[in-house]
Amino acid sequence: MAELFYDDDADLALLEGKQIAVIGYGSQGHAHALNLRDSGLNVRVGARPGLSFDKAAADGFTVLPVREAVEDADVVVLLAPDQYQRHIWANDIAPVIKDGATLVFGHGFNIRFGYITPPAGLDVIMVAPKAPGHTVRREYVAGRGIPDIIAVEQDSTGHAWDYALAYAKGIGGTRAGVIKTTFTEETETDLFGEQAVLCGGVSHLVQAGFEVLTEAGYQPEIAYFEVLHELKLIVDLMWEGGIAKQRWSVSDTAEYGDYVSGPRVVTPAVKESMREILADIQDGTFAKRFIADQEAGGREFLALRAAEAKHPIETTGRALRSHFAWSQPDADFIDA
Repeated sequence: MAELFYDDDADLALLEGKQIAVIGYGSQGHAHALNLRDSGLNVRVGARPGLSFDKAAADGFTVLPVREAVEDADVVVLLAPDQYQRHIWANDIAPVIKDGATLVFGHGFNIRFGYITPPAGLDVIMVAPKAPGHTVRREYVAGRGIPDIIAVEQDSTGHAWDYALAYAKGIGGTRAGVIKTTFTEETETDLFGEQAVLCGGVSHLVQAGFEVLTEAGYQPEIAYFEVLHELKLIVDLMWEGGIAKQRWSVSDTAEYGDYVSGPRVVTPAVKESMREILADIQDGTFAKRFIADQEAGGREFLALRAAEAKHPIETTGRALRSHFAWSQPDADFIDA
């Protein structure tokens, strides 16, 4: 059984009076920095000149070049994108991070695949909220929290687990519950979930369903509602009470169709493909492909992004959403 921890299990005082440097002010970086500050902790931001630097400054933080932010920090939180972390570590963190500091990750990618190898004198921990950063921030402001998973890769001080729990409390995670894991388990399951189900699986299932309906002559607007728009309603029910509540909530017709047709879509061959995806993650094949492409300027990544953006479901969706009475809450997302 998983080990669960809540507010009463964490001592935020362990971080009081310590200088925390959050490196990166993107999705997770801005949420961690703001939540930690609102929890009464001393936070500065390390960033390169540009949009993130300006946003952090506008939010009232002391913003410094990364090396300066790290130099006297007791806690260094590396939340830049995975593909940049090893360069930031090698060039701006490793040369100046002080012995005995705590190095915090929000995802285990660079530790798990060996792109970053911290020296023995550091505590190396992970606190990974199970939601995008904008949601982490919104839930904190609402007085709630997002469940976190925490791990310790290196416990030099003997207090790394205590610091991990304190940090999770600082960003609101212990309000919802924190689960103990390892860097390896978090990284491999996170990548698999993204690729096989949450991102790759769902998006391509939706696209395929849209294509089947429109190719059969149905209106694209109707197809959009049936395979994409209503997906949120189903996922919300799953989130509230598991697959059982989703099946309890829908019609008997829909539930019966779930049982008899679902296995025709997710066949043993699909499950075998999932095993292959997991194997590629576990042996480092995916990580090497991703990093190699990023080193080459992200040519494959950008080409795939551009191709997917042209899918007809995107054109249909934008037109329909322009008429919706509500608006999406993230002002920095451009629906175009």
